[in-house]
Amino acid sequence: QVQLVESGGGLVQAGESLRLSCAASGRTFSIYAMAWFRQAPGKEREFVARIGWSDSSAYYADSMKGRFTISRDNAKKTVYLQMNSLKPEDTAVYYCAADRARATMPYLQQQQQYDYWGQGAQVTVSS
Repeated sequence: QVQLVESGGGLVQAGESLRLSCAASGRTFSIYAMAWFRQAPGKEREFVARIGWSDSSAYYADSMKGRFTISRDNAKKTVYLQMNSLKPEDTAVYYCAADRARATMPYLQQQQQYDYWGQGAQVTVSS
């Protein structure tokens, strides 16, 4: 099993930045890639970004490119999501997820691809 714990959420104003962290523990050797999803009130959970656990391959949802950056620190077994120029529409619960297998588009954007999930971190952007 893999356990994922998100942190770094909070309340910010539009235009500000926030960095989320996701710490992995347990059988982390089984992880192939990590990703971030988000779910806004009344909406379906959507893909944000994905990064390989042992390489630098990264994928982003088109709407996140340029503002969001995913990165990782293997020594700390932690994945980050740097979010800049935040907008009120970025308000959501952000979830970290781990995938044990290689995936290609469009499957890597789908929730079903991922084996483990964190509990979520609330991000609220005020206007």
